[in-house]
Amino acid sequence: MRGKTPEDRSLIELLDPVAEAAGYEIVRLRLMSGTQSRRLQIMAEDEHGEMNVEDCAKLSRVISEVLDAADPIQGDYLLEVSSPGIDRPLTRLKDFETYEGYEARVELDRLADGRKRFRGELAGIEGENVAINLEGEEETALVPFDWITEAKLILSDELMKRGAEQREARLEHERASDDAIEE
Repeated sequence: MRGKTPEDRSLIELLDPVAEAAGYEIVRLRLMSGTQSRRLQIMAEDEHGEMNVEDCAKLSRVISEVLDAADPIQGDYLLEVSSPGIDRPLTRLKDFETYEGYEARVELDRLADGRKRFRGELAGIEGENVAINLEGEEETALVPFDWITEAKLILSDELMKRGAEQREARLEHERASDDAIEE
């Protein structure tokens, strides 16, 4: 899920260690076609699930160095490093645990209960399975993580509140750090 195509997955193998050494984790990577040039989109975050503008610039620089040296992409492309955003994609098993209690849309690579698309409240993980409370269903559905091709949080008031609280906590931490430096 972090990469859709074999080329995406190859780039993830190349860039994961680079991102990790810089203190980040790649959430999703997509090499997309464009009208004039291709676009390499990388969504990443730090260990706290955050990614600000400075982080994007830092990661972009270290990734650019490796891409320039290894030259794994044929032709011209534009590198775009960003945060996963508030209604983020869920690409790692731990994401389903982190965002337990929030609503998500999940798409599978095969039919389960006669359908490929599900929408419901995330109920964590159980082994290698993602637990989802589906609307109108009494029992929690367990979906093998390997069956999931795409999953994304659904923008909601609760999710926006969580994002605002995280932003405020980060700003408070930055203010405290700045005050400590000034003393």
